[in-house]
Amino acid sequence: MNLNNRIKLSVMMFLEFFIWGAWFVTLGTFLGSNLSATGAETGSVFSTQSWGAIIAPFIIGLIADRYFNAEKILGILHIVGAILMYQMYNATDISVFYPYVLGYMILFMPTLALVNSVSFNQMKDPEKEFSSIRVFGTIGWIVAGLLISFVFHWDSPEGITAGLLKNTFMMAGVSSLILGLFSFTLPATPPKVAKGEKISINEILGLDALKLLKDKNFAIFFISSILICIPLAFYYQNAGVFLADIKVTNPTGKMAIGQISEALFLLAIPVFFAKYGFKKTILVGMLAWAVRYILFAYGNASDLSFMLIIGIALHGVCYDFFFVSGQIYTNSKAGEKFKSSAQGMITLATYGVGMLIGFKVAGLVTDMYKSEGLTDWKMIWIIPAVIAVVVFLLFTVLFNEKKKIEPTVV
Repeated sequence: MNLNNRIKLSVMMFLEFFIWGAWFVTLGTFLGSNLSATGAETGSVFSTQSWGAIIAPFIIGLIADRYFNAEKILGILHIVGAILMYQMYNATDISVFYPYVLGYMILFMPTLALVNSVSFNQMKDPEKEFSSIRVFGTIGWIVAGLLISFVFHWDSPEGITAGLLKNTFMMAGVSSLILGLFSFTLPATPPKVAKGEKISINEILGLDALKLLKDKNFAIFFISSILICIPLAFYYQNAGVFLADIKVTNPTGKMAIGQISEALFLLAIPVFFAKYGFKKTILVGMLAWAVRYILFAYGNASDLSFMLIIGIALHGVCYDFFFVSGQIYTNSKAGEKFKSSAQGMITLATYGVGMLIGFKVAGLVTDMYKSEGLTDWKMIWIIPAVIAVVVFLLFTVLFNEKKKIEPTVV
């Protein structure tokens, strides 16, 4: 890959995840403070990510892979996304806000696959080259959080009261417009599928890989993947709100510690996987969710603030040790014919079905423990901790894979 293309792809990745991090981390706080949303309404807004994940394969499979260059579709989706972001910036009511965020997530989620496609198309050895490009995405997310907390102070108690979090949508919208226009300068990535070639819905959604569920261990892993998304949804939906509500200083900037952790622990996966195997690796990931939420339940913004920081820093273990290990396991079980279908099926199950259930549960639990302006955060965090422990125990008892799995990159 030449230097010019490397720089372009790095900028693309930076902007892609800067846009997401610019508004998604503070979304829960914005909904509660600016739009007076209930927990259930907040859960519905967050679940638009799941609907986007469910619909994304159709956009990729039926349009991007067949008719148009990936970089051009990426540009169009981000330009339209910028317009929707501007409408979200102007929304003053949850009923007005919801259709725009739903439309935005339906358009945004496919771009996560498109930036990968554009990148892979320029690489001779993706296993060695991709990580050095993808890391700029993590940096973009981190920079967005640091700007919100330490430069603009939109998430300070005064900023939240003044309604300044709405500015996150303007920042994301401007960035989306920039990436949309920039995308047309990216290296050409033509359609992968010939126009006359037929493609089935089963292939698009990864349903061809359903036969893997005949394997008892894979079925247990599949169900566990859906269930562990319930605790994950609590973090996405409530962590930012929680930190702001208990008056942690610069909460969005501190949550960027989670992305730094994710990048670091990603490097540890192959070593841990090779030494301890899949089952122990994934169990550590499950247990980390429970530990994180116990730390959140009993930490505070003063003398026990270190517990909150540790909880945030565990994000790398929580996410990488479960989801990345799960991708490796799925890759090893699928075989050459169904590798893509199997990954698509797991993505649909987790970010689609699992997170959809998770955001619904998180919203209902939050409403249950909120009364007269006061929120019982201890119970809101203990419940997903218990769910994570239950999934941990079920997986420990029921999963019994004898065959050693090689930690190949997926």
